[in-house]
Amino acid sequence: MSRFKVLTIFTLASSLQLGCQTLAVGSQEKSIVDSPKVDPVAELHTKLGTGYMREGQLDLAWQRLNKALLFDPKYSTAHNAMALLYERLEKPNEAETHYKDALRYNPSDSSARTNYGSFLCRQGRIDDAAVQFDEALSNPLYRSREIPFNNYGLCLHEHGDLEKAETYLRQALELNPRIASALIAMSDLSLAKGQKLSARAYIERYAAVSKHSPRTLLLGVRIEQALGDLDAAASYAMQLKSNYPDSDETRQLLDAEDL
Repeated sequence: MSRFKVLTIFTLASSLQLGCQTLAVGSQEKSIVDSPKVDPVAELHTKLGTGYMREGQLDLAWQRLNKALLFDPKYSTAHNAMALLYERLEKPNEAETHYKDALRYNPSDSSARTNYGSFLCRQGRIDDAAVQFDEALSNPLYRSREIPFNNYGLCLHEHGDLEKAETYLRQALELNPRIASALIAMSDLSLAKGQKLSARAYIERYAAVSKHSPRTLLLGVRIEQALGDLDAAASYAMQLKSNYPDSDETRQLLDAEDL
């Protein structure tokens, strides 16, 4: 699975786990000149829709978000949420339409810009993604700047621009030191650069804020092997084999052990 496809979505009231990058569905960012009025019924249906999406009930999520847009066709937060839902449903054309609608009706919606940037990155449209991330970061009223910093960093990491990726990921971690996806990426980046102790420090910071996954356990094995701590490497390997015996990472580990 692509590293960039693992994400975290922040909903209106709570977080919605979908994978590594961080996506946002939040209150509309208000421009200084024009503050969009929100229909309360549309807002309620949007909250319910994102709640259903968090629970994996995508049909009910679509119904609620569709009702939100019936009450307020220009509600950018509902369009943003609907775009995320269509991504879940693997319908990129519909997702992009709703991202564009969200930004057409509220150009100051930095949550939608951030999510649209992440979407464009997954489509391989890196230059277009950069425009959206930069626009989100240029909004002085956007309170969650760590999200576009993180997502753009992950995008650059995935596409091999490691130096620039590190710059953005560090900025994300300065704003929020507990972003799990940024900590994983920085650990991976550090190991690739030969900074083995730094790689260990980042994976340890990750373990303090999130549960290990097959990916992070295999990364731990590789870091400790590089450092020459075979006992620590064996500990990571045992956790990987015991907890995730059928994972791709376990198969990679077993294949490497057979060499």
